[in-house]
Amino acid sequence: MDNNTDTELKRKLNNRHMQLIAIGGCIGTGLFMGAGNTISLAGPSIILIYCIIGAIVFLVMRALGEVLLSNLNYKSFVDFVADLLGPFSGFVLGWSYWLCWAVIGVADLIAISGYTQIFFPSLPSWIPALGCIALFYILNRLTVSIFGEMEFCFAIIKILAIIVLILVGAFFIITSFKSPSGDVTSLTNIWNHGNLFPNGFHGFLAGFQSATFAFIGVELIGTVAAESKDPEKNLPKAINNIPLRILMFYVFSVMVIMAVIPWQNIDPSKSPFIMLFLFAGLPAAAAIVYIVVITSAASSTNSGIFSSSRMLYGLAMLHKAPAFFGKLSKSSVPINGLRFSCLCLIPAVILLIFNNKNIIEIFTLVASVATIISLFTWLLILLAYIQYRKQYPQKHQFSIFKLPGGYMSCWTCIIFIFFTLLTLTLQINTRVALYIGFIWFCLVSFCYIFVVKK
Repeated sequence: MDNNTDTELKRKLNNRHMQLIAIGGCIGTGLFMGAGNTISLAGPSIILIYCIIGAIVFLVMRALGEVLLSNLNYKSFVDFVADLLGPFSGFVLGWSYWLCWAVIGVADLIAISGYTQIFFPSLPSWIPALGCIALFYILNRLTVSIFGEMEFCFAIIKILAIIVLILVGAFFIITSFKSPSGDVTSLTNIWNHGNLFPNGFHGFLAGFQSATFAFIGVELIGTVAAESKDPEKNLPKAINNIPLRILMFYVFSVMVIMAVIPWQNIDPSKSPFIMLFLFAGLPAAAAIVYIVVITSAASSTNSGIFSSSRMLYGLAMLHKAPAFFGKLSKSSVPINGLRFSCLCLIPAVILLIFNNKNIIEIFTLVASVATIISLFTWLLILLAYIQYRKQYPQKHQFSIFKLPGGYMSCWTCIIFIFFTLLTLTLQINTRVALYIGFIWFCLVSFCYIFVVKK
């Protein structure tokens, strides 16, 4: 028997897991694979873009942390959104966030298969995707501690890869390394080929959409909180370290990349992390980075399976999803939600069997839709924070983890979210994503009004 009579998730993730899951959430596949596209759009101003988005993400996570810690009965941000903004908001958010991870999971599996073929060209591309689904299902159904250990290992690999890239790039800069093509590595490469805004203000604005996708997953902290030991201690630690991680993993890494490779030479269809070592004439090191990119995609898929299964569990507890999604296994894993989330990744296998699209094209296709849902998630977290301040002023007064700047920070983040949504109108493919997002929200609203309420 898979199911038990217990309906509560168990707090089995310790501080070590929380810290590394937070780091892993900050280092997504969007950074390893999507940074090239952002650099091509924004040029050196990508540094400023990452700093701005990083500051906004930190404030959103501080708002999330304050509300979560105000009531430890909240299992995730869906719980407090439903409580503070109403069941309709919780329903739309929960199913939208589930869709976000399902779509990203499909894209990540395609990325894993595409990069695996570099090492095993005769291997059918659908086999790695199907193998990952089976592996992550088996490991996730055992216990949440297994998920924590997997993400711990994945995060360590990603951290080491970026540290090595920064150190190698720093060595190239210090020694004025000359690439086989004759380019000399220098910090002046960052601004010598144009200016901070080489593609104008239009390019700077367009870079926000692509860059925001790289931060998808940072809110995973609010999903694992229900299963962490001592959340009042571990959650603030994980959130407060976000600015330092963004500075190191995003800002320093792209600075090194543009110092080694003049920004206009970066191919938007390729990972700049891989390009750096190929550009420097180090194919063996580039092969290692290929493995890291595969690991990053695997980590994102694993996080997506975990997060989407918990979303379904939370919705079932709120009576906004079929009750069988609320069933837990003997090891306190939402087993039916896990099975359903894994089944929803099968389209990746089907797509790989019948279609052989470019990896970056697949990512471009889903990035905008995923970005819209993430921005919607952040918006509802902030609106719930405002409602929390109105309903529970005493809880805010005695909170041990207040949002710095309070209402002012909250409204600044909300303005930024609408500003970023406006940047999605600048390009044809992102405008299409807005239409898709609008259709989705209409569909899920229809389901709530005519199915759930009745």
